[in-house]
Amino acid sequence: MNRSWIQAPRISDEYEKGVEDFLKFAQQHAPAVGGKYFCPCVNCVNGRHQALVVIRSHLICDGFIRSYTNWIWHGELPEVSLPADNEAVPLETGDRMEDMIRDLGQEGYLEAHVPYYEDLETDSKLPLYLGCTTFTRLSAVLALVNLKARFGWSDKILTELLVLLKNMLPNDNKLPNSHYEAKKILCPVGLEYKKIHACRNDCVLYRKEFVELRNCPTCGVSRYKQNDGEYTNDVASSNPRPAKVCWYLPIIPRFKRLFATTHDASNLKWHAVDRINDGFLRHPADSPQWKTIDHLYPEFGAEPRNLRLGLASDGMNPFGNLSTNHSSWPVSLMIYNLPPSLCMKRKYIMLSMMISGPRQPGNDIDVYLTPLIEDMCKLWVDMVDVYDANQGETFRLHAMIFCTINDFPTYGNLSGYSVKGHQAYPICEQNTSFIQLKHGKKTIYTRHRRFLKHYHPYRRLKKAFNGSQETEEPPEPLAHHEVYDRVKDIVTVFGKTQRKDHANKNIWKKRSVFFDLPYWTNLDVRHCLNIMHVEKNVCDSLLDTLLNIKGKTKDGLKCRQDLVNMGIRE
Repeated sequence: MNRSWIQAPRISDEYEKGVEDFLKFAQQHAPAVGGKYFCPCVNCVNGRHQALVVIRSHLICDGFIRSYTNWIWHGELPEVSLPADNEAVPLETGDRMEDMIRDLGQEGYLEAHVPYYEDLETDSKLPLYLGCTTFTRLSAVLALVNLKARFGWSDKILTELLVLLKNMLPNDNKLPNSHYEAKKILCPVGLEYKKIHACRNDCVLYRKEFVELRNCPTCGVSRYKQNDGEYTNDVASSNPRPAKVCWYLPIIPRFKRLFATTHDASNLKWHAVDRINDGFLRHPADSPQWKTIDHLYPEFGAEPRNLRLGLASDGMNPFGNLSTNHSSWPVSLMIYNLPPSLCMKRKYIMLSMMISGPRQPGNDIDVYLTPLIEDMCKLWVDMVDVYDANQGETFRLHAMIFCTINDFPTYGNLSGYSVKGHQAYPICEQNTSFIQLKHGKKTIYTRHRRFLKHYHPYRRLKKAFNGSQETEEPPEPLAHHEVYDRVKDIVTVFGKTQRKDHANKNIWKKRSVFFDLPYWTNLDVRHCLNIMHVEKNVCDSLLDTLLNIKGKTKDGLKCRQDLVNMGIRE
């Protein structure tokens, strides 16, 4: 059946006829579940069962998965053997295992981007049994593991199936005997990770010069703990457990894998090739900071494949119980070279680090970010040779952290600025306008009308605000070099047991580890606030007050007393 209609515009007659032919094919060949079939639209990606009428609507309105040309989920026989050329395996259902199958088929992928690829190369050419032309050992294992992930089979079910299939096939077949052996075959395909021991007080990571130490060089606490939870210096036990662990997933091999896939390598140039450049702000590439970087570092900006990354981190409770005293911190990277439709897709959000709990790192997060920052420095200064499968060439890759995205408390942890107290507003710093409430005992920040345009009518209103007009101009935000001058001489000793010297009342608590990046001082916007938190908090406060929700409204007795005390309301 002709599949070219998948690439046609959705408003064309060719596409509409192709949809009808596909629905007839699915109705005739695919097994129905309660009269419903897998929906191959770009949103469902064969992950949901829908009625034919709904599938027709989805395909017309949303589109058909363009890479889904072998309709295995709609009655066609699967084709998962690896191609000899750089032709991608025509298999797509939104499952990551199929992404792996397709990636392994890319020319040069195994050699350049998979550790110990020789074993995989052998398995990818070894017939499943003598005379078999359909499956290799690797493709058969990939297909079976894919089915396991697709339908939620247990390890035991896959082992039983492998034993059954092995008995059905000729005696010389190369199928593994168990799920464990299948995983060993696929193990080299997986990405490496580093398990780094850390001081339980967040003083140091046991790496480099500290890798052999048994006690923290800062606080002296033991690196290990016993089964009963007590900390011990006895490392002669059979399996000493580290007191705290940081999991680091090196980013350079992952960037290499992105460029080793033709489709992804093409998308990584979207911001320079396919972006609509009409002066409107639709993407970080339209921002002044993007253009400033191109101006300051023309060699970096001249190569559209160089990566600009957003870094996000926040505390989370992996146990799902908000009352549990535990806080683990994932550190994720977003790739801003990609189009907006892909930037925030789960497939392209890279988990680079997991800082295990139970206590949040706070200002000591710099200790854990060090491995990531070192790799980012290498990508900026030394660069890395990367194979581009789209253009069929090797190039020198640069990468940089464009900004961080976080809520306000994490803003303080990453930047080193104190976001509590009377000067908690980073833009105004010393010029923050605040009032300490007499009855509510809170610090509030006022005079926001300073940031309006000079002739804005709100500046002249009195009764609606604090009884006076606003005539002052907004304070000038700190320039990038001014921020660096404030933090460059701060000496910080990390760790929860270390006493902090606050005698100078400096609102900058540390020199952030991000200043180790050569370009960080020249960025105008280094840390961004997550609009979700701002929007949610403001919306919650407004709705709770307007609806007078008990226990959540801001309109209480103390609030009204403070309004009287400030002369705003009677």
